[in-house]
Amino acid sequence: MFKKLFSKKESVEQLLAPINGQVIKIEDVPDPVFSGKMMGDGIAIFPEEGLVVSPIDAEVIQVFHTKHALGLRTKNGIELLIHIGLETVNLKGEGFEVHVAEGQRVKAGDKLVTFDIDFLKSNAPSIVTPIVVTNGELVEKLEKTNNTQATINDTEIMSVYLK
Repeated sequence: MFKKLFSKKESVEQLLAPINGQVIKIEDVPDPVFSGKMMGDGIAIFPEEGLVVSPIDAEVIQVFHTKHALGLRTKNGIELLIHIGLETVNLKGEGFEVHVAEGQRVKAGDKLVTFDIDFLKSNAPSIVTPIVVTNGELVEKLEKTNNTQATINDTEIMSVYLK
């Protein structure tokens, strides 16, 4: 009886690829805020097309007014940031279309944002898209994919083990 009461239940959140493209290590993102994990730990993907879907069932907790990034919270409280491209805040929303609103519940694979990939390639320093866990204090362990290619709603990119 006491074993059941006091045993620690392991919780894990598995994130699927929100973007089709090449997977890179967060440490290799050409921006010190992301490569230095100042926003949190995670991975990044070089998009092959202009579509971002939800990597997990979650609630949309933030949609940046410049449409270049959004925040999600999973049922277990893990908060994710998906940041499309680098320095794309400077585009002031041009080239992006958001398909969700703050407070909306989404399922893995639901469309979040579409963007004009050619416009971003021409107007941003990089289209690399970091996907980071922003509340790492809840994380016991983060396992990242060894895959070099990500397929939307198919490739598992990270397993987040909760404390």
